[in-house]
Amino acid sequence: MKNPSHRKLAVLFFALSSVALMTSPQSAAQSPSEYAFSISSSQPWTDTGVDLSASDTLAFTAETKSGSADSCSVAGTKSASSEKLPLQDAPAGVLIARISENGTPQLVGTSGSLRVDNAGHLFLGVNGSTVSDCAFAVKVEIVHAQNSAQQPAAAKENVSVKEQLSSAAKVWLQGQFGGSSKTNGTSANGTQTSALSGNTASGSATPANTKLASSPLDGGLQTHIDDLPRRVHDHVGNPGDMVNFVIVGSQEKVQGALDAAAWHLADVDSKEAGLKAIMNTYEKKDYLEMPMSHLYLFDRMQDFGYEQAQAYAVVASRHHFRMWKAPFTWKDETVWEGAGTHDIGFEKDIRTGHLTHKIDPDVDVERENIAQSLGKSGKIKSTTYYLPPNPLQDAKNASGGGYHSDGRLLVVFLQ
Repeated sequence: MKNPSHRKLAVLFFALSSVALMTSPQSAAQSPSEYAFSISSSQPWTDTGVDLSASDTLAFTAETKSGSADSCSVAGTKSASSEKLPLQDAPAGVLIARISENGTPQLVGTSGSLRVDNAGHLFLGVNGSTVSDCAFAVKVEIVHAQNSAQQPAAAKENVSVKEQLSSAAKVWLQGQFGGSSKTNGTSANGTQTSALSGNTASGSATPANTKLASSPLDGGLQTHIDDLPRRVHDHVGNPGDMVNFVIVGSQEKVQGALDAAAWHLADVDSKEAGLKAIMNTYEKKDYLEMPMSHLYLFDRMQDFGYEQAQAYAVVASRHHFRMWKAPFTWKDETVWEGAGTHDIGFEKDIRTGHLTHKIDPDVDVERENIAQSLGKSGKIKSTTYYLPPNPLQDAKNASGGGYHSDGRLLVVFLQ
């Protein structure tokens, strides 16, 4: 949203959202319940005693309890993941959840949201392989979905619109005025919400056919990656977002994996996007392909832009990344370099004084969202993390927003 056409498109989206909201019923189809727990790493999992129904939505907030070691953090540590961790792709020590005794662990962190696919029972734990003196105070708000089978079709449809608008408003407010909250498909602090089920999960961070590579990168590929640019830039050369992932695979493989991981190819033309948004609204379809601004690498704009968001919130809050084909191949496979960030609201662009998207400054969280969402595609051979020479760890994007990182690149090898 760095040009007038994008701003006009945002206004259009908000207008469409307002119309949809005014035509929605005033009665809600859900009722919340609140719980508080003390979760200790002295045991692998804590049974909360809370039963869950299909379509329930869980919103978490958590903090480290006083008396815990200085190294304890609900968000986990920056140390490398271990194969012994319950959730291998997540930081050690981070708060995690699962929906049954043998269910797949899911990332929670300091705040997050999870949507339940099938009825189950809530367990909370710490992503660790050893016992420590860490303890977390966790609050959970559960929105219980009422039986919608008896509602008329029009009422269910309007309720769905209202719920999406309400959720979108919360996403925007949390991002705009501080605070992070993961939501399904549009988490405000950077991870895609997982859909929990008994033993499998949509968005699972560690599917059976995905593993963290324990050996160093091939020397030839490592040399190429070392020579890649660390940042993208705008049309006049102002340095911007950091490059934080590399994907190895043909264009066909990349697009297949992203489609399977529920990433949407962004529209390119803003005028056509506006018409598409109107038609989708008229046809009661979600519009999740909002155009993104042009950024540059290898002296050209992105080859592709992809995004994840929930309906209506896409204007202000979305996970998104841009990809460029690298000027080299590895073992006859195409190499793609990408920069991923999470839009969480709006702020002033220091170049123009106009509004532009505000990104979550912890860009590593969006890197993990990319890793976890691709993990569910079933098309990943392996992933690893690589710390290049002179890593980028603290910078500002082209519009003036600050961000920070541990400097590692996610490297994904497709099947």
